[in-house]
Amino acid sequence: MEKWITRGAAAIVAAGSTAMFWTFGIFLAVPWRESRMLSLNAVELQVLGIPLVGGLLVAWGALHILALADRQENAGLYRSLCVALVIGSLLAVYGGMSWSSARIA
Repeated sequence: MEKWITRGAAAIVAAGSTAMFWTFGIFLAVPWRESRMLSLNAVELQVLGIPLVGGLLVAWGALHILALADRQENAGLYRSLCVALVIGSLLAVYGGMSWSSARIA
Protein backbone atom coordinates (compact mmCIF):
# COMPACT_ATOMS: atom_id res chain seq x y z
CA MET A 1 0.00 0.00 0.00
CA GLU A 2 1.27 3.46 -0.78
CA LYS A 3 2.47 5.42 2.23
CA TRP A 4 0.34 8.47 1.41
CA ILE A 5 -2.82 6.34 1.54
CA THR A 6 -1.86 5.05 4.98
CA ARG A 7 -0.98 8.55 6.18
CA GLY A 8 -4.27 9.87 4.79
CA ALA A 9 -6.24 7.21 6.64
CA ALA A 10 -4.32 8.01 9.83
CA ALA A 11 -5.10 11.71 9.36
CA ILE A 12 -8.82 10.99 9.02
CA VAL A 13 -8.78 8.85 12.16
CA ALA A 14 -6.75 11.51 14.01
CA ALA A 15 -9.33 14.13 13.01
CA GLY A 16 -11.98 11.93 14.57
CA SER A 17 -10.01 11.70 17.79
CA THR A 18 -9.60 15.47 17.99
CA ALA A 19 -13.36 15.80 17.47
CA MET A 20 -13.90 13.47 20.42
CA PHE A 21 -11.48 15.51 22.53
CA TRP A 22 -13.27 18.71 21.48
CA THR A 23 -16.56 17.15 22.64
CA PHE A 24 -14.88 16.21 25.92
CA GLY A 25 -13.82 19.84 26.34
CA ILE A 26 -17.38 21.03 25.77
CA PHE A 27 -18.71 18.79 28.52
CA LEU A 28 -15.77 19.59 30.82
CA ALA A 29 -16.33 23.36 30.75
CA VAL A 30 -19.25 23.59 33.17
CA PRO A 31 -17.90 21.48 36.06
CA TRP A 32 -14.46 23.04 35.58
CA ARG A 33 -15.88 26.57 35.73
CA GLU A 34 -17.93 25.74 38.83
CA SER A 35 -14.89 24.10 40.54
CA ARG A 36 -16.69 20.84 41.23
CA MET A 37 -14.53 18.34 39.40
CA LEU A 38 -14.22 16.13 42.49
CA SER A 39 -17.97 16.08 43.16
CA LEU A 40 -19.36 14.83 39.86
CA ASN A 41 -22.32 12.47 39.91
CA ALA A 42 -22.51 9.23 37.90
CA VAL A 43 -24.26 10.79 34.90
CA GLU A 44 -21.68 13.57 34.62
CA LEU A 45 -18.86 11.04 34.87
CA GLN A 46 -20.39 9.08 32.00
CA VAL A 47 -20.85 12.21 29.90
CA LEU A 48 -17.20 13.11 30.47
CA GLY A 49 -15.84 9.58 30.30
CA ILE A 50 -17.33 8.46 26.98
CA PRO A 51 -15.72 11.16 24.77
CA LEU A 52 -12.47 10.96 26.76
CA VAL A 53 -12.11 7.19 26.46
CA GLY A 54 -13.37 7.25 22.88
CA GLY A 55 -10.89 9.97 21.95
CA LEU A 56 -8.02 8.09 23.57
CA LEU A 57 -8.89 4.86 21.76
CA VAL A 58 -9.31 6.56 18.39
CA ALA A 59 -6.01 8.46 18.84
CA TRP A 60 -4.33 5.17 19.72
CA GLY A 61 -5.75 3.69 16.51
CA ALA A 62 -4.49 6.65 14.49
CA LEU A 63 -1.00 6.16 15.87
CA HIS A 64 -1.07 2.48 14.99
CA ILE A 65 -2.22 3.19 11.44
CA LEU A 66 0.54 5.79 11.16
CA ALA A 67 3.06 3.28 12.48
CA LEU A 68 2.29 1.03 9.51
CA ALA A 69 3.76 3.66 7.23
CA ASP A 70 6.49 5.40 9.16
CA ARG A 71 7.64 3.69 12.34
CA GLN A 72 10.54 1.68 10.89
CA GLU A 73 11.63 3.69 7.88
CA ASN A 74 11.07 7.27 8.98
CA ALA A 75 11.16 7.33 12.78
CA GLY A 76 11.71 11.08 13.02
CA LEU A 77 8.55 11.85 11.06
CA TYR A 78 6.62 9.31 13.13
CA ARG A 79 7.74 10.92 16.41
CA SER A 80 6.93 14.39 15.09
CA LEU A 81 3.45 13.34 14.05
CA CYS A 82 2.88 11.68 17.44
CA VAL A 83 3.83 14.90 19.22
CA ALA A 84 1.61 16.89 16.84
CA LEU A 85 -1.33 14.58 17.63
CA VAL A 86 -0.84 15.03 21.38
CA ILE A 87 -0.61 18.82 21.04
CA GLY A 88 -3.61 18.88 18.71
CA SER A 89 -5.62 16.79 21.17
CA LEU A 90 -4.82 19.13 24.05
CA LEU A 91 -5.72 22.14 21.92
CA ALA A 92 -8.99 20.45 20.95
CA VAL A 93 -9.93 20.03 24.63
CA TYR A 94 -9.04 23.66 25.28
CA GLY A 95 -10.97 24.76 22.20
CA GLY A 96 -14.07 22.87 23.30
CA MET A 97 -13.86 24.37 26.76
CA SER A 98 -13.44 27.90 25.47
CA TRP A 99 -16.23 27.47 22.90
CA SER A 100 -18.59 26.21 25.58
CA SER A 101 -17.57 28.88 28.08
CA ALA A 102 -18.24 31.60 25.52
CA ARG A 103 -21.78 30.30 25.08
CA ILE A 104 -22.42 30.05 28.85
CA ALA A 105 -21.31 33.55 29.83
